[in-house]
Amino acid sequence: MKAKGGCYCGAVRYEVDGDTIFNGQCHCRECQYYSGGQPNMVFGVPAAAFQLTSGEPATYARSDLEAPVKRSFCGTCGTPLWSESPYMPGAYLLKAGTLDNPADFGMAQMAIYMCDAQPFHAKPEGIPVFDKAPGQ
Repeated sequence: MKAKGGCYCGAVRYEVDGDTIFNGQCHCRECQYYSGGQPNMVFGVPAAAFQLTSGEPATYARSDLEAPVKRSFCGTCGTPLWSESPYMPGAYLLKAGTLDNPADFGMAQMAIYMCDAQPFHAKPEGIPVFDKAPGQ
């Protein structure tokens, strides 16, 4: 994938140039907080395929978790941009909605953390579904 993206106000911008690791929808409770209640449409890229081109995101990681996810967002407009998971070191997990052309995301290849899915989440059909993440 070769694409550009950034936050709502334009203060933080990035480029991606390389193969994606996966495209998925995450239903975990943390992503529900981060997305306003819906599953998070996310794609993973190796760190070498990601370049921050302008701005500096704010970050947050829960201090009460043993292995917290580091979440990057625009400190000006609040747009969630990407996450870095201790379970996928060396990868950026980018939010599909931050792409300049969100259609570049394509389709989710899997749904993860369905154990946390809410009754109002659309249940995916035709893709692998996991209670947690593959391998967990």
